[in-house]
Amino acid sequence: MCTAAASSAISVAATNPLKTFSLSSRSPLPSAISLPSRSLNTPRRRLVLVSCTAGDGSKPTILVAEKLGEAGVKLLEGFANVDCSYNMTPEELNTKISLCDALIRLAMSAAAASSAISVAATNPLKTFSLSSRSPLPSAISLPSRSLNTPRRRLVLVSCTAGDGSKPTILVAEKLGEAGVKLLEGFANVDCSYNMTPEELNTKISLCDALIVRSGTKVGREVFESSRGRLKVVGRAGVGIDNVDLSAATEFGCLVVNAPTANTIAAAEHGIALLASMARNVAQSDASVKAGEWKRNKYVGVSLVGKTLAVMGFGKVGTEVARRAKGLGMRVIAHDPYAPADRAHAIGVELVSFDEALATADFISLHMPLTPATNKILNDETFAKMKKGVRIVNVARGGVIDEDALVRALDAGIVSQAALDVFTKEPPAKDSPLVQHENVTVTPHLGASTMEAQEGVAIEIAEAVVGALNGELAATAVNAPMVSAEVLTELKPYVILAEKLGRLAVQLVAGGSGVKNVKVSYTSARATDDLDTRLLRAMITKGIIEPISDVYVNLVNADFTAKQRGLRLSEERVLLDGSPENPLETITVQLGNVESKFASSLSESGEVKVEGRVKDGIPHLTKVGSFEVDVTLEGSIILCRQVDQPGMIGTVGSILGESNVNVNFMSVGRIAPRKQAIMAIGVDDQPSKETLKKIGEIPAIEEFVFLKL
Repeated sequence: MCTAAASSAISVAATNPLKTFSLSSRSPLPSAISLPSRSLNTPRRRLVLVSCTAGDGSKPTILVAEKLGEAGVKLLEGFANVDCSYNMTPEELNTKISLCDALIRLAMSAAAASSAISVAATNPLKTFSLSSRSPLPSAISLPSRSLNTPRRRLVLVSCTAGDGSKPTILVAEKLGEAGVKLLEGFANVDCSYNMTPEELNTKISLCDALIVRSGTKVGREVFESSRGRLKVVGRAGVGIDNVDLSAATEFGCLVVNAPTANTIAAAEHGIALLASMARNVAQSDASVKAGEWKRNKYVGVSLVGKTLAVMGFGKVGTEVARRAKGLGMRVIAHDPYAPADRAHAIGVELVSFDEALATADFISLHMPLTPATNKILNDETFAKMKKGVRIVNVARGGVIDEDALVRALDAGIVSQAALDVFTKEPPAKDSPLVQHENVTVTPHLGASTMEAQEGVAIEIAEAVVGALNGELAATAVNAPMVSAEVLTELKPYVILAEKLGRLAVQLVAGGSGVKNVKVSYTSARATDDLDTRLLRAMITKGIIEPISDVYVNLVNADFTAKQRGLRLSEERVLLDGSPENPLETITVQLGNVESKFASSLSESGEVKVEGRVKDGIPHLTKVGSFEVDVTLEGSIILCRQVDQPGMIGTVGSILGESNVNVNFMSVGRIAPRKQAIMAIGVDDQPSKETLKKIGEIPAIEEFVFLKL
């Protein structure tokens, strides 16, 4: 084919490494084209089959071999004769293919089909782009062609987007260069800005993580379109009102934000708006540039001695208060969750909502947008304010009823407003609020400093990479919120909790539904100093995942447990001694179930396993009433036996003969020469024959293999 046509076809996947087979228009087509072998572990591959007939007026034939969305089929029918033949055998496919000009081999959604086909809308070639988790065939049979078919072109393009072992991260809004570089060191990064919702929904099924700022709405349809692949959404900033947290939680997607990097920038912008509003800087600047010199019109007010009410005393609100104190203002604050000692430490008085409204000369908003704060400043609340109050908002636009604010400005209740955020961004050009002469506006610049942009980019990149690596995220907003220090301390106990859950559920006999779970924690620390939410989530994960096809993580553990009727209760047992370690033991008990290993039942009839962390490594220390001591690494064989000489050697020899490595072995017994439990840690899964030999040892009364 000609260079121009080849360039046009290959531009379909311009940013990806391509393997291209180009056939001259006067050359016969080969009977087959060999393709590199691909495995199921290459999830980000595209197969593009481009076929066109120029000049003979007849329609080409497209064979659709797997289910395709209806919208995609309709698009194809507008161009070609479409044969939808699903579930064909290889022989049937090879027979049909001789009558076809193009093959769609791999299933894709209607949205993906529409997107792929639109790539070639203005091109004489017709392009079908497929994302796939299936292997590419080693060969595709093609119809035999003669030298007398001068205007037929066939281009087969096989493209792999990066290393198949790497995750893919979609960056949907501008991110600082330092953050992008950090992501590129770990994953395949797709920076696609200004996408429509439809484009985002199409792309998301190929992505493991998504990073957005405030301009991209991540609703339920995004999570549905991801088909379970999307594991992390990163919000480059503090507010997360543009992300559907309930949908993210339901689909097991972790949402992380970057709450610290832009704190100072947002606080500085709040102070800048406060001062410029008080001195009419924006209005007088516009007046002078218009050729006017109206000094008397733009007389301002002083900040010294005035009362500033900070509504929302979080990180940004606290920093605004510090700076306002430096300007000589009296600062009060309202926040139902703020600790009084932190406010008092910087000379701020916490007051009620109504008192803040009635007292303040200036109000600075720093609250999140929630159902409780949506339009919290409205006609009713404006009526409670001191006449002539001035309002600054660098938080979220939706906390103010904008129509009510215009009415309050016109009535003189609110003297001035300085706004960096709006309910809808950008606001309409003819917005009465934006055009009001007593309103100063900026285009959401709170985090827009070079330092903050780089800081946010690095913070969110680190959070997303850590989450994809399975690390516990201190900035997760829909998972148990635990400080970084506590996360580090709890890490080995988190592993212990999940593995105890996995062990316990594997001890349940088939057909016994797990409904009641009791977890006991023993610790020398006071109850208030022991946060078990993270541990509870991991126990739930360990119990549910081995017996279902549901992926459970810290985000959706409680939701999934509730869906399945799993009732989990916790108790904490206070021990005497040093509280140096957060926990001594964790015990998991499953009630009202039958056990496949009778020795795992406690005296009261529950499946019971107990563990502890030793030198940073999780250990199983009790099964039922039997004391054991085995590391929770690899897998475990539990045997109930008659306590007699030679048992360890006999079992060890059987495993050794089968090349199964033993990493740990422990025996717990009731009394000498009575019953004992032998716990054996193995690195490899023994064969059925090996396990059968162990079960045939006369002194072995029962045994079970447990996979961790």
